[in-house]
Amino acid sequence: MVNCCGLVTDRKEPVPLKSIDAQLEVKDHVATLVSTLNYENKEDKPLEAVFVFPLPGDAAVCHFSAQIGETHIVAEVKEKQQAQEEYDDALSSGQQAFLLEESDESPDIFSLTVGSLPPGESASIRLEYVTELAVQADDGLRFCLPAVLNLRYQPQGSEGPSVQVTSVPASLVPYSLSFSAQVSSPRPIAKIESSCSLEPLQYLKADQTQATVKLGAGHKFDRDVELLIYYKDAHQPSAVVEAGQVSAKPGSLMGDPVVMVSLYPEFPQSVMSSLATCGEFVFLVDRSGSMGCPMNNSTPQETRISSAKDTLLLLLKSLPMGCYFNIYSFGSSFEHIFPTSVEYSEKTMKEALEKVEKMGSNLGGTEILQPLKHIYSQACISKHPRQVFVFTDGGGGNTKEVTDLVKKNAGSHRCFSFGIGEGASSALINGIAKEGGGHAQFITGADRMQPKVMQSLRFALQPAVEDISVSWGLPKGASATVLSPPIKAIFQGQRSLIYAQLTGQVGSPASHFVFSKTFDLLQMLDVSPSCLRLTVHRLAARTVIRSLESEERTRRGQQDEKVKKKVVELSIQSGVSSCFTAFIAVNKDSGKAVQGPLVRRNLQKPLIVSSIYECSGLLKLTSCTHLSSSFHVTGGDDLDSEGSTRSVPEPPQPHKDPLLQLVSLQKASGSWMLDEDLTAVLGKTKEEVEKAKPELVGLWASILALIWLHAFKMDAKEEWELLSMKAASWIKAQNAPCVSECVEAGNKLLGCSVKKEALSL
Repeated sequence: MVNCCGLVTDRKEPVPLKSIDAQLEVKDHVATLVSTLNYENKEDKPLEAVFVFPLPGDAAVCHFSAQIGETHIVAEVKEKQQAQEEYDDALSSGQQAFLLEESDESPDIFSLTVGSLPPGESASIRLEYVTELAVQADDGLRFCLPAVLNLRYQPQGSEGPSVQVTSVPASLVPYSLSFSAQVSSPRPIAKIESSCSLEPLQYLKADQTQATVKLGAGHKFDRDVELLIYYKDAHQPSAVVEAGQVSAKPGSLMGDPVVMVSLYPEFPQSVMSSLATCGEFVFLVDRSGSMGCPMNNSTPQETRISSAKDTLLLLLKSLPMGCYFNIYSFGSSFEHIFPTSVEYSEKTMKEALEKVEKMGSNLGGTEILQPLKHIYSQACISKHPRQVFVFTDGGGGNTKEVTDLVKKNAGSHRCFSFGIGEGASSALINGIAKEGGGHAQFITGADRMQPKVMQSLRFALQPAVEDISVSWGLPKGASATVLSPPIKAIFQGQRSLIYAQLTGQVGSPASHFVFSKTFDLLQMLDVSPSCLRLTVHRLAARTVIRSLESEERTRRGQQDEKVKKKVVELSIQSGVSSCFTAFIAVNKDSGKAVQGPLVRRNLQKPLIVSSIYECSGLLKLTSCTHLSSSFHVTGGDDLDSEGSTRSVPEPPQPHKDPLLQLVSLQKASGSWMLDEDLTAVLGKTKEEVEKAKPELVGLWASILALIWLHAFKMDAKEEWELLSMKAASWIKAQNAPCVSECVEAGNKLLGCSVKKEALSL
């Protein structure tokens, strides 16, 4: 490992990144980030610097500029090949030039090339992007400033530029990061949380609708900067109309008004308590080498793979009797427990758990495409809707191919995804959930995987709002063209956005009505004017661009350039990046050509040290930095010096906590048997339990287990709630006359006072 960082010369002398400033503005559920990087060339030769950095996968990059001395240069969006040629021409003429490109393989990776930075010269780079904030299961809105970029595994046969990676300890990062956020909403801001140290939240208005927060001093550069924003009345629908750009052509997307409708309904309790008793549940678990890394620095004994195994235990115990399930695991190859999905029973559950217990992080790289193809090749089971749960801590170089596959099969399943640890690909995690009509969650910092996954299982078991239609309250002669893909269903905990272009004499639209036949869901939204500086237009353009890019990939090889042409035209018109365009800026007013041979430098990265081998061989990324934070290479899919995959050594596994011990003893039916293992978890001897038991031993054991959960594990209720509901259903199905007596005796034995009603009995 090389102990240097920033831009370095051939003699390993630094060309430092001096400072980074990131300013975030959040308006309700839309965020704008403006980032400024300040660099200085201390070499005696002109410099070409290459940076590769992560962005949120659904971000719309909409501004790129550079300040060189007194000269300010604003980049233009041009067709990618044309931009690259203009950049090369500028450098060959001794001019300064700047090029910003989106990766061909994944929309959450960008590269920035700074050309002909003269000796002693400083450069200030400014980038701006807008993005929608994803809703978490607890109603929080998540913003993530990626500081960590996991190495992306390049599957065999994939094409991509091979690069070398050099890393340094995070503690040696010499530059500073300043980060501030200003949040405003029509609704009061309840709280803002973060995985990083923050200064106290400051409210700017008495009604708490505006607030500001800053990153605390001493940021360690060892994690993403994550904000979770919580509003009061989070389920209130909203709609904003943004006027078109005056200079844009009327009738174009940028020239006409655009409306953004946000739906985040809260379902009636009668619907929420109605859980499906059928379905096919397929769990796809990453077993690449990096899954042997710790979940976080505070609990190094808990690895990502051990947490995934504990989560699979909870999932399998919570499934309803009569459903079907299977478990796949993947790395460079993939495995499945059963040839096809099997009916859930005590026998199949026990067999699956025995094999889960033997799982390790020993399957090499991260090739998720082939197991997904195998899952989709299996025939669907009649009256059992397929639900796929994907767990991974990284990403591959074929993210777009994976999301396209999920989209192609969206009619036959829902896909829930979980990004584990810092640096998981947001494009992959968000992309497959979005295309699969499911929900994406990220487990970072001190987060526990189990509650987030169980929340998603609950979503999967609940019914959805379907038959959705939208009517627009527009004047006669005006019309709305929906730009978003059609919404087929809305689930509890899932927000849906609708973008539409308004044409004709729109005036002030009255209201929007969203109607569903399924649950008689009728929502009327008041329309607010937008002051978001074309933010809504750019997000709408990004939505259309992503749809067209996906369509182009499906048509590739048909010699049809029409779709690509549409993408390029809309990208240039809107100023939003795409995979077919790039931002190019050339300083034509520098006065004289830069003299001397041009030296190319890649920016090196700090490394989060967690028993990770240095990587080479099949990993294909350029060396990296972040546009508004340092970022780190961590937990890649590990390769030895000859390019062969090998797993990260796992630390000794701790003893399972009492909750998981109790869960492991539950039968598939939902019941528990009275034995020494159960009494040990309850903290009693078998003799004590036998002495206190009423007549019915079977009910007695299950009721004791439920009382213990409600009395001593309420802080983990999200993890065991579904399996306790299954247990309560089993108890009620026995039609036993002495349930109240058992509850009373159980409370006395365990020294608690849980009411029968709390147990749903």
